[in-house]
Amino acid sequence: MTTPGCTSALAALASALSFEPGDEVIVSPITDFGTIQGLCLENYIPVFADTEPGTVNVSAETISECITDRTRAILVVHKTGLVCDMDPINELARKHNLFVYEDACQAAFSEYKGRLVGTLADAAGFSFDPEKTMGSDIGGCVVTNSDELASRMRFIAHDRGAEWIPGYGRYHHEMGFSYRMPECTAAICLGQLEVIGEHAMHRDRIARILWPLLAEIPGITPLPISDNVTLFSCWMVGFHMDPEHFHCTAEELSQQLADGGIPGAGTARYYLMPEALAFLRKRAESRSHQFAMPPASRTYDYSADTCPNAKAYLGNFVRWASIGEKYRPEHCELVADIVRSVADRNRI
Repeated sequence: MTTPGCTSALAALASALSFEPGDEVIVSPITDFGTIQGLCLENYIPVFADTEPGTVNVSAETISECITDRTRAILVVHKTGLVCDMDPINELARKHNLFVYEDACQAAFSEYKGRLVGTLADAAGFSFDPEKTMGSDIGGCVVTNSDELASRMRFIAHDRGAEWIPGYGRYHHEMGFSYRMPECTAAICLGQLEVIGEHAMHRDRIARILWPLLAEIPGITPLPISDNVTLFSCWMVGFHMDPEHFHCTAEELSQQLADGGIPGAGTARYYLMPEALAFLRKRAESRSHQFAMPPASRTYDYSADTCPNAKAYLGNFVRWASIGEKYRPEHCELVADIVRSVADRNRI
């Protein structure tokens, strides 16, 4: 089902799941607000599992620590295009009878053990925003193998929760939305589908050239690419800088990279969702909205300290999203030279 963006795609999916207010959905902590907006609109409770140390993704182990009798679903995020280890996550979900869905906003056409992202769980949301791997002017979609879920999502997100009654018109049985993709966006996306497979493979090749070059620089550790990631569509380049090697902060290093010729280099501390949700923290502390729904009576803490691995990683994480189809191997050498030069200039 097409939508105006991934935020609306995931919101439509959250609404179609029809959980009860106060039910919990376990979510990756390193993500954007669009991942959890739909949960909040439905008065579900986002519970953030920590990431694996040294990575931007959750695992079955970190998720299992968050499961309660109110858990209803797991929403994984394949950050930067790197796919979570989905087989153990799905096995855990089956054990607890949980729905699993993917935020594949940054991971279009990445592959896990030879299987495409978006086919690894019960459903998935994608983004077609202009800066994404499969960009248009704006847009998104939800995919699922469930005819029942697909029909319900269309009823809520395209039909606005309404039945058309002859002689009367629209009769709204429940809350709905007008999440329709414009035809011009659809046309661009159809054109992109003709080339996205080739582009994704090219991004994978470039990433696997660039990563070892970055890894050679002391104090710089690029995002780990698991052996399970058989195709990395690489929406974002990122590395962790060891503060013991440098006399500058991550912000200062990223600014020097941008000044040195890497457009868009920066940090991403705002990706740490447990810290960024002031309104949800206020609700939890006052036990209002979804936090007032019995028996959701345990204390919910929305702060960076609840996900120490994610906090530690993002505190010294530098990234940029300017990698693309026009990159060639010589550009990887150039980028690595810029990073090496800036790193050496700031080395202790």
